[in-house]
Amino acid sequence: MSISTKTGDKGKTSLWSGERIEKSSSRVEAYGTVDELNSFIGEAKHYVKIERVKEIIVEIQDDLFKVGGSLASIGEFKYPVTGIDVDRITGYVHEFEKEISFNGFVIPGSTIQSAKLDICTTIARRCERRVVALSKDEEIDGNVKKYLNRLSDLIYIMARYEEKSEGKLLLKEWG
Repeated sequence: MSISTKTGDKGKTSLWSGERIEKSSSRVEAYGTVDELNSFIGEAKHYVKIERVKEIIVEIQDDLFKVGGSLASIGEFKYPVTGIDVDRITGYVHEFEKEISFNGFVIPGSTIQSAKLDICTTIARRCERRVVALSKDEEIDGNVKKYLNRLSDLIYIMARYEEKSEGKLLLKEWG
């Protein structure tokens, strides 16, 4: 079977759950942004230097398929994001916070790997905004919203951890 089915030529696409909807819908925008994040985090994986960060990125990529699948489904998705997934990445945030303390605003991109992760942080935040907007009109699994909220924190702190490991964590201090 070809990946070029021509079924989307008139501006509609199929959801995982089978329904056909407009490609311009806020649902497609939400899961498309998740796809974008997965691509960019995949790129970042090739730049990070700390093996622990790389391992977590692989887990995130797997999770993002669950997030995207949930958003591409009306009703229940067979492989949903769970509270366990949310707790796991929240634990990673706390793990990195034990190693890093900073006051002030971080100047992004002090290393190539943190710059790549900083881009992912902003895309994760956009994913969350898209999902919140979608949830005003449609029911969205609460764990998807929680996961995306924690995910931007996790990616942000991993970028800082990469910078700290090279002594390049830069802050904008006021006063």
